[in-house]
Amino acid sequence: MNLHEFQAKQLFNRYGISTPEGQSVTSGSQARQVAQQLAGERWVVKAQVHAGGRGKAGGVKLVDSLDEVEELTYELLGKHLVTHQTTAEGLPINQVLIEKPSDIDRELYVAVLVDRVTEQIVFMISAQGGMDIEAVAEEDPDAILNLYVDPVVGLQDYQCRCAGFFLNLTGDAFKQLRTVMQGLYQLFIENDVNLVEINPLVVTGQNELLAVDAKLNLDENGVFRHAELAAMFDPTQEDEAEVVAKQYGLNYIALDGDVACMVNGAGLAMATMDLIQKEGGQPANFLDVGGGTTADRVAEAFKLILSEKKVKSILVNIFGGIVRCDLIAEGIIQAAKEVGMPLPVIVRLEGTNAELGRELLAASGMNIRVAQDLTDAAKQAVIAAQEV
Repeated sequence: MNLHEFQAKQLFNRYGISTPEGQSVTSGSQARQVAQQLAGERWVVKAQVHAGGRGKAGGVKLVDSLDEVEELTYELLGKHLVTHQTTAEGLPINQVLIEKPSDIDRELYVAVLVDRVTEQIVFMISAQGGMDIEAVAEEDPDAILNLYVDPVVGLQDYQCRCAGFFLNLTGDAFKQLRTVMQGLYQLFIENDVNLVEINPLVVTGQNELLAVDAKLNLDENGVFRHAELAAMFDPTQEDEAEVVAKQYGLNYIALDGDVACMVNGAGLAMATMDLIQKEGGQPANFLDVGGGTTADRVAEAFKLILSEKKVKSILVNIFGGIVRCDLIAEGIIQAAKEVGMPLPVIVRLEGTNAELGRELLAASGMNIRVAQDLTDAAKQAVIAAQEV
């Protein structure tokens, strides 16, 4: 679960990490009022979307008058921002952050994440802030310092000093780096965070550290422990179908193909997608209905699939271990009656009550084909999509 920049910065401030003065707004008049309160002669107007590359896409601008603050905010709100990290449709701008500009002398990069190989938290640090860290890693890997934190002892002061020497910091900035790193570490472990990133962490003209940007991704498996953070979820920044899927306990990810998949089990879903590609097709989604699914959940899964206009055929691949195949068949039939079934549906059932499930589908009188095995099902689904 991602947070907006202004939300992440609110969390930063609780952990002693300094950020520029600012406030989020939802209208041009609010933006003007906030700018007046911040005082000064220049302000930064920043579109709030869950994507990087906002500056290059026109979502971050420095303005010199209150009129410009109000006009630019009015211009951004309600529009979609398209960056290299979004789809072609972009993401809606519903809030804008108004901030005081920062006196930037240097730009640094600091991130904290879990390294699953070493099973430790790792700090990624670079003096080349303001850039895509992926590009830095590819072009100059020695420009990145990785500091691994033993979960038993936590972040140590000597590691903060190593980071300061690596970044060539001196004076107050050197001392403040410890506060920033310790704050990030506590924030990370206390809030079930997957990734926290400051790009850039700037050294100001007064030799102080300031988190000018903030990216924070929470572990969805731990969000239930943090009601306040869970309330920050912004469904407008997510794929609508994926948001609906979560409400019904479905694991759904939209893809670019035209052969939709509905499978029980993540591993089986991946194998199904591979087979579709092997047969010359492209999967339209990843959809795992889970091991303990019900007819109602299957019906909702079909509604999700049919909401995607690019879908031309549907492949249902169910292995009945925990779940009974006849329940899946009932769900398919129920969905067909509720929303109609304008597309060809190819079903492969194996396991508990598979034969009964196939009999129910055959007797339904609907456009549902029963495959003999998974390879046959994949072939039929690809051919059906090509024929539509």
